[in-house]
Amino acid sequence: MRAGPSRAATRRENDRNPRLAYAGSSDSEALDGYDMATSEAIAALQAAFPEIGVEGRPLCHHIDGRASDQTWVRVPPERLIEVMTFLRDDPRTRFEQLIDLAGVDYLEYPGATDRFAVVYSLLSHAHNHRLWVKVFVNDPEPTIPSVTGLWAGANWPEREVFDLLGITFPGHPDLRRIFTPEGFRDHPLRKDYPLRGKGEREAFSVVTRETA
Repeated sequence: MRAGPSRAATRRENDRNPRLAYAGSSDSEALDGYDMATSEAIAALQAAFPEIGVEGRPLCHHIDGRASDQTWVRVPPERLIEVMTFLRDDPRTRFEQLIDLAGVDYLEYPGATDRFAVVYSLLSHAHNHRLWVKVFVNDPEPTIPSVTGLWAGANWPEREVFDLLGITFPGHPDLRRIFTPEGFRDHPLRKDYPLRGKGEREAFSVVTRETA
C-alpha cells in the first residue's frame, strides 16, 4: 500500500496554500467556498438592504496613502440586528464569528460628524473573509441594540463599552459595569473625562502594607 504524505510535506503544502491549512481537509474540500471575496459579501448586503445605502470603505490607509484591503460598512443602529442576522446566516456571507467589538469616542476628531461608534469585527470561516461594521450614535442617550442574541461572546465587550463610554445596549442580559467600582457614575474613556478623574480616587481609603 502506498504511504500518504508525511507530516513535513503536509506542512510545506499548507505553508504554500494557507487555505488548505485553515480547512484541514483535502484540496477540493478546502477550496470549496474560499473564493468568496468580501466585496461579494457587501454586494449581497446591498441587494438585501438597498434602502440603507451600504458602501464598502477601507478600514485604514497605509503610511504611503494606499487603502487597506480591510473593509468596513456603516449600519444605522435601528437596523443593526436584522443586518447582523443576515450577515451571520445568509449563505453568501456567513459571518459566523464575532471576533470583537469596541467603542470609539470621536470627540474633536477631524471631520467626525458623530460622537461615538461601536465597531464590530466579523469573520467568516466558511468563506475566509472579514468585515467590520460600524454603528454611530450620539449624546444624550447613545444606544445600540445588543447583539448577544446573535453572538453570546458579545456579552462582556458590550459591558466594557457601556462601562467606559456610556453606550447602552438594550436587550443585553446583564448590562452592569465590568471595570469601574460599584457606585461609579462616569465613563472614564470618554475624551472629556479628566485624565486625573473627578476626585473618585480620594474617596477610597489608602491601603498600605500594614493594613492590607
